[in-house]
Amino acid sequence: GVSGKGPTLQDAFAQIGLGVLALTVDPGSVEERETRAVRAHGVDPVDLLVNWLNECLYVLDVEGFVARRIEFIAFVPHPAALGGEPMRLHCLLHGQEAEPGRHDAAPTLGAFSTKGAAIIESSQGVEARAVTRG
Repeated sequence: GVSGKGPTLQDAFAQIGLGVLALTVDPGSVEERETRAVRAHGVDPVDLLVNWLNECLYVLDVEGFVARRIEFIAFVPHPAALGGEPMRLHCLLHGQEAEPGRHDAAPTLGAFSTKGAAIIESSQGVEARAVTRG
């Protein structure tokens, strides 16, 4: 599993996202040459987290893009209104196309699941946890 902590939910999401990306490639070897947009929706914060992490893995595994930094453009971790739009986020991954020999990625991570995932709020801040299926 992977976890991220921060003073806010958005900070915890950023930390867990960076942690997942660091499991696959050394962030110090990545240059910020390009960006990739990632969007996700969810019915609750855990669902939003899992959907977003899986979208980030798609960018890595399918598009071959490695990231060093995450920038949130929109972060709405609550429904707009009763029966309204689900929780959503939009971010930019800053990084580059993977280069063989420089970005020798670790074995591919399995998709994340809501089973074992959690959002824990305390007086010290927020912790986001997620576990891969594979």
